[in-house]
Amino acid sequence: MTNHSNQTLLLMFAHPDDESFGCGGTMAHYAANGTSVWLVCATRGEVGEISDPSLATPDTLAQVREGELRCACDALGVSAPIFLDYRDSGMAGTPENEDPRAFVNAEADEVVPRLVGIIRRLKPQAVVTFEPNGGYGHPDHIAIHRHTVAAFHAAADPARYPEQGEAWQAARLLYAVIPRSVFVEMRARMAEAGLDTSEWDERLEHGQFGWSGDVHFVLDVSRTVDAKWNALHCHATQFGQESPFQQFPEAEVKKFMAREYFAQAWPQPDSALPGNDIFAGL
Repeated sequence: MTNHSNQTLLLMFAHPDDESFGCGGTMAHYAANGTSVWLVCATRGEVGEISDPSLATPDTLAQVREGELRCACDALGVSAPIFLDYRDSGMAGTPENEDPRAFVNAEADEVVPRLVGIIRRLKPQAVVTFEPNGGYGHPDHIAIHRHTVAAFHAAADPARYPEQGEAWQAARLLYAVIPRSVFVEMRARMAEAGLDTSEWDERLEHGQFGWSGDVHFVLDVSRTVDAKWNALHCHATQFGQESPFQQFPEAEVKKFMAREYFAQAWPQPDSALPGNDIFAGL
């Protein structure tokens, strides 16, 4: 196992639980290997659904989900999260989109320099965020993608935001992705188990689920999938019994979760063959 004690990994996502579902195994893998792993979370997910009304109310959900994310970071063995303190924008087309506090309404001129400051302070070798569609089109996922990409490049330019510190060029910008084929396979298993697949059918039909582009890194996180599983259970308000992942045998779910996928957005990859270490060659 390669030691990465001189490396820093910075992930930027929108809501508590984005990190665990997408790349919790990767976070735990590198943290256990000596990497300094940091997570930026744009909101506290305060308009998310509540799986069990005994866990939170709409008024307490922000506080509860902050605690859930701190629990997940502990389970993954990574640093405490950095919150940007914006409000959850909700799903596309909902009234929450119009709230002036919503992350989707934050101006780039406000968000980008804050992210630049974080990048320059932490000096990561690799930065990870959502792909352009945010996994399934959530407005906040798309917003954090857009702002992270802008900040990644601005942080390397000494002429941009000099008040945010000395320029820093991170070596790689990566998108955490889930290939469409993975969703297709999961949908098939749900159908075999007699579960309702109507929502998945619609999203797959309209191209809302899954990444169809190149995958440049595939990480086998079977050694840290237990940490990922524990982190997911920290997000109790979002990971209720109605979740498809809760309706399959645990061993089977962990097989699905034991591979994590990344597309390299910058620089242009040298090879189309997937690697297994996002720090390789740095």
